[in-house]
Amino acid sequence: MSQPTQKRRLAHSNALLPWQRNLITLVASLIVVGYAWLAWSATSGQGGPTLDRVWADAQVRGSLRVAVDVGFRPFVDQIDGMFTGYDVELTRAIADRMGLRAEFVPTGYDALYDVLVSGRADLVASALPYAPEQGFRARFSSVYFDGGQMLLVPNAGAISGTRDLAGRRVGVALGSDADALARRLALSIPTLDLRSTYDEPAEAIADLRLGRLDAVITDNVAALTAVQQAPGLQIAEALTFDPYVIAMPRAAFQLEAEVNRALEALRAEGFLDALNERWFR
Repeated sequence: MSQPTQKRRLAHSNALLPWQRNLITLVASLIVVGYAWLAWSATSGQGGPTLDRVWADAQVRGSLRVAVDVGFRPFVDQIDGMFTGYDVELTRAIADRMGLRAEFVPTGYDALYDVLVSGRADLVASALPYAPEQGFRARFSSVYFDGGQMLLVPNAGAISGTRDLAGRRVGVALGSDADALARRLALSIPTLDLRSTYDEPAEAIADLRLGRLDAVITDNVAALTAVQQAPGLQIAEALTFDPYVIAMPRAAFQLEAEVNRALEALRAEGFLDALNERWFR
């Protein structure tokens, strides 16, 4: 900066009255605070709805667009043009909590994340496993269902967990995730009598009821269904954890908070337990 230019700036500064300098300082401080608040709210999810365009647009429409993979029963189905299922009821209840309605967007499983990125849907709710590798383009709700493998046994039996499977007859559906898990267990429990000749979990569960098996390993959906259909059976132990979540666009931080808030309230009210009883039977 040249010396004459510097002198002109100093002269201009000195020409300002004290109250004018104080006003300029105050305005500058407010601008800095304003930018700091915007940065904090954008990262913490506490800002106004306009910072989350997905949430703001949903409020303007009055609806949440939910991508679903139709036919993955009992989570999503379509009968006579009407959507039904566990996830359908759940997302309707979530939308209702927000004062919105749920609109369902039929989507093939492989394209579920694509509809979020393209803006054709606000949520994905379709027995969707938590996939952290998709975090670059999606956010995830808290877990609402565990689709993992369970150890199913008779109520009156002596089996309370895998430690009691030595010398026991354990049934699984051939080629299933339960089959692979049971074979790993058999390596550490050599006397485990693995019966993997069943085509479907229901066949193994039928033999469990008849006393031909001591235990069955199957996914949580089949296990919950069996417990409701046969009061004499119980889930002794959860062997794996496969969390199901709701996905939303990466930018939808406020929508994520609203979904989690609704899920927490519905869980506390017993709504999720009621869904289990209604759809796994």
